[in-house]
Amino acid sequence: MYLLGDQPAYADRLAQRLQGIPTQLLEGLAPAGPAIECPRTEDLEVELAAQQLYVIETGLLHALIDDKPLYYLHEGDLLGLRQGADLPACRYRSDEPLLLVPYPRDAALAHIHATTERQELFIQYLVGQTALLSDALARLKQPELRPTTGFQHFAAGEELIHEGDEADNVFVIIEGRAEAMVNGHKVGDVQKDEIFGAMAVFTREKRSASVVACEPCTVMVIPKEQFIGLTQSNPRIAHSLIESMARRIDLLNKELTQLRHATPA
Repeated sequence: MYLLGDQPAYADRLAQRLQGIPTQLLEGLAPAGPAIECPRTEDLEVELAAQQLYVIETGLLHALIDDKPLYYLHEGDLLGLRQGADLPACRYRSDEPLLLVPYPRDAALAHIHATTERQELFIQYLVGQTALLSDALARLKQPELRPTTGFQHFAAGEELIHEGDEADNVFVIIEGRAEAMVNGHKVGDVQKDEIFGAMAVFTREKRSASVVACEPCTVMVIPKEQFIGLTQSNPRIAHSLIESMARRIDLLNKELTQLRHATPA
């Protein structure tokens, strides 16, 4: 198994070591018949017999889940282990002819479990493939919103942000509710799960408003450098921030309209 795209050197070494294990597992077991030549195909599974395992002798096979290429198999890799398991459908596509050596699945599994050495080798093969996929997931998965500073707790009436301070962090209220204040006047509400304090981080200006807890609050604190990196790598965070800012702009517009109507001509 090789993963699509770049992979670190340790993953390459592991993949190369796993490549030779199927032949060792099946050593001494007679194939179910001669090697099968398969032409180019969009779905190899429909062309293969059930209850058999296959070792790829020559050729390259792409594995797709939900029609998304995930990894590819080639000489020495083993096919057919996924049978009978309630797993996401995996489609195997080949852009070139393949040569597959068939083995009876039940006989092959019995052969593998006949000795502790082969059992241990089989476990290494399965764990190694899982490790390769886990490594790929860890490198491809977008970072989550996890602070390095941690969580802070505020009592009702305490300031979360003070107007005029430097903007070193961005905040998310995990529990509770707060109000945004400018010169002692309320200009908006800050609700649970709302990102706040980001505007000054992006503009590199001092805090334009204070944020005061209306009730006991638990707040996630995210350093500005980490937050900027998250907005660049995680569209969901950027989308949430845009929604939050849009709500505040809309609220300020409504309040400004009300003030104009209330002001005598």
